[in-house]
Amino acid sequence: MKKRYYLIVFVCLFVNTHLFSQDTKFSKEALEDTFLNLEGDTITFENILQKYKGNVAFLDIWASWCRDCIVGMPKVKKLTKKYPNIKFVYLSLDKGLSNWKKGIEKYKLEQGEHYYAPNGWESAIFTAINLDWIPRYMLIDEKGEILIHKAIKADDKKLRIKLTNIENR
Repeated sequence: MKKRYYLIVFVCLFVNTHLFSQDTKFSKEALEDTFLNLEGDTITFENILQKYKGNVAFLDIWASWCRDCIVGMPKVKKLTKKYPNIKFVYLSLDKGLSNWKKGIEKYKLEQGEHYYAPNGWESAIFTAINLDWIPRYMLIDEKGEILIHKAIKADDKKLRIKLTNIENR
């Protein structure tokens, strides 16, 4: 009976660890995925991350048509002011370049850098991170490793704690 109990506990721990573990690195396919910048130039996700190497980056995956994204924007803007050392990067799933650019202007997203995903939800990066909802907020450390994998609210408790810890280093 005791052996069966330990076996059940072991299996539960194993399943829990693998099902709910969080990747800390992006896959090769995700890094090779391409975006467009505001000037229309193509850039790989790896090159986007390289721009922020040595800094912590806050990724905001959003779209101008997404109600929850728009509701979260004021909170993200507060974060840009509260954490000036964090680099804010917006990855858009908008339906077309003009909608994306209009959204940036309409919601006055002046802080940070903006990139458009021409392949939308089918982008390799979004497949790699199992994107199932937007907004999606991620935190990337100075080495390009994932600190926060999935937050869907800009005031997510784990996200705020991690940002505060980074700011207080």
